[in-house]
This record gives sequence, structure tokens and C-alpha cells, in this order.
Amino acid sequence: MKYVVVFITVPQNKSKKIIKFLLTKKLVACVNEIKNINSFYWWEKKICNDKESLLVIKTKHCLFKQLIKEIKKVHPYKVPEIISIEINDANKEYLNWINSVTL
Repeated sequence: MKYVVVFITVPQNKSKKIIKFLLTKKLVACVNEIKNINSFYWWEKKICNDKESLLVIKTKHCLFKQLIKEIKKVHPYKVPEIISIEINDANKEYLNWINSVTL
């Protein structure tokens, strides 16, 4: 079984709704919210700057495509940032826990 950490940036006022949605769907085991990050990015030929929350999600790799689909249903951005990084090594009990609480 492979596991991933997923990073998603969201508007701060939407973070709790998105977190609860993903947990309720059992697509994720855990979400850490890092508030008040400054995001700088190109959008529509302009450099933009926004205060956002960064969601750090732990889940199974096999759920990643479904996770993207579900995030797009509730995420307000036209092009949401959804990035996954494979977990190469971790506490075995933690990985077992991820497996036990997700689909």
C-alpha cells in the first residue's frame, strides 16, 4: 500500500467546510491546517497575492484521483492547487491507522 501527503491551498473562510467534507467522505485520514500563509502567484496575466490556508492531508495513494475529483466539487478556485508527495517511510502504526480510517 502506498501513502501520500497532499497539499491544497484554500481561502481561509472555506477551509473548515472543505476539511469536514473530505473527512466525512473518508478520503483522508488527517488534515492539518496552516493558516495565514501568503501566496504569490500568476493569474490572468497579473501577479496576485492572497492570504490562504494550506491544508496538509494524509491519505492513501489509491484515493488521490478520487480526492481531486471531490475537491473540485467544493473548492472555489477555477484551478485549485492539489499536489501529492509519496510517503517513502513512516511509522508503521501511523500508516496502519491511515488505512483503517479511509475508504
